[in-house]
Amino acid sequence: MAQMFKFDLSKPEISLLDTGAGTGILSAAVVWHLSQLGYQGKIILGCYENDPQVIPVLIENLNYLQKHANLTYKVYTENYITSQPFGDVLSLFDEPTKYKYNYIIGNPPYMKVPKDAPEALHMNQVCYGAPNLYFLFWAMSIDNLEEDGELVYIVPRSWTSGAYFEHFRQYLFKNATLQAVHLFVSRDKVFSDESVLQETMIVKIKKTDRKPKTIDISSCSTAVFNDLTCFQVPYGTVVAHNQYVFLPTNEEEAAILARINGFPDTLKSLQIPMHTGLVVDFREREALKDDDEPETYPLFYSSHISKDGQIVWPVGKAGEYIQTDRSGLLQANSNYVFVKRFTSKEEPRRLQCGLYLSNRYPKYKYISTQNKINFIECPSLDLLYGVYALLNSTIYDQYYRILNGSTQVNSTEVNAMPIPSASTISKIGAELTGQPLTTAYCDKIVEKWI
Repeated sequence: MAQMFKFDLSKPEISLLDTGAGTGILSAAVVWHLSQLGYQGKIILGCYENDPQVIPVLIENLNYLQKHANLTYKVYTENYITSQPFGDVLSLFDEPTKYKYNYIIGNPPYMKVPKDAPEALHMNQVCYGAPNLYFLFWAMSIDNLEEDGELVYIVPRSWTSGAYFEHFRQYLFKNATLQAVHLFVSRDKVFSDESVLQETMIVKIKKTDRKPKTIDISSCSTAVFNDLTCFQVPYGTVVAHNQYVFLPTNEEEAAILARINGFPDTLKSLQIPMHTGLVVDFREREALKDDDEPETYPLFYSSHISKDGQIVWPVGKAGEYIQTDRSGLLQANSNYVFVKRFTSKEEPRRLQCGLYLSNRYPKYKYISTQNKINFIECPSLDLLYGVYALLNSTIYDQYYRILNGSTQVNSTEVNAMPIPSASTISKIGAELTGQPLTTAYCDKIVEKWI
């Protein structure tokens, strides 16, 4: 992280901020790296830390650094977020300006807080729902940077896409540009002593509106970086026009992004958006039935999506029927592409799809879907088969994996994925109709048309 900065060694003073200092590991890394580079100037260091058990160790370590470097420091024990103004919003009692740093480093806390938490209310410009502290720290740090200043943070991958982080991404790309990313391919090997539940990455940004031509992307699967790979990707390939951030780990993945991102439409623009299933089954226990009783309707789960792309129902599963007159729990017995919302990390595909055809269940006017599947309704069979072919293809599965590092298939993200025109999708679907629904066959057709 310290080596990712491009230090201006000609400065007589370098100011550094460590936003969640802990015992001072990151601060020490930067000071040591500056000494290795031969920096002769003065280092002004600010450290935020409010854990009383940690602060004495932090101060001890900073005193040690002070003996070996031209360093002055100050430890701030107040709340990093609420103790200072954010953005251009200043109250009557705030100072007109606040100190701006040349460089900022941080390992912010990863924790959700309620939408009415003091931190969330203080930074409501970047919040949507219950925010995570890590991106509030990140946004405040951008505000703490001087123009052309640099920031290096280690953060979860979740900020790169989806509606939840949209306001933050808008703020980020309005005020800064992404310069470099380091990806940890394996959580288990890199963070073997920690319970790291999310994919984690190191990001470097610069406070400027001048976009670089390329972004440096590196990755490794070990904690000692002995398998480090590095390459450069065009800025527009990583930061898409919708401000989603794509993180390829090799040239092949970068080529997939460049290919897909050129398509003109999305499911949303074609008015065939993906929706999340309607029924949260544990909340509707009284409405669920095991057998086909009067006025019951089929309820589809992810387990009804078979590996060959077919929908197999019923299978003798408990609660395969729903008995309700609530319109919000029912949908028309139409033609759908079903997509599993959750898959395991070990499974070879993230997008796992099935084709639901209403003519196989003519008895029912309505059906329902459990909320662990997503569904897409299409007005024609050719379009239906075409959408299935795209989502079931290898290239779109790879694309989604680059976009989203989690095991959840998010409808907001799928709806934003670039896809060919409706006429091209329909031609793909016409070729698939009556053929095997396998990924191999879908790949054959999709490659021909796109």
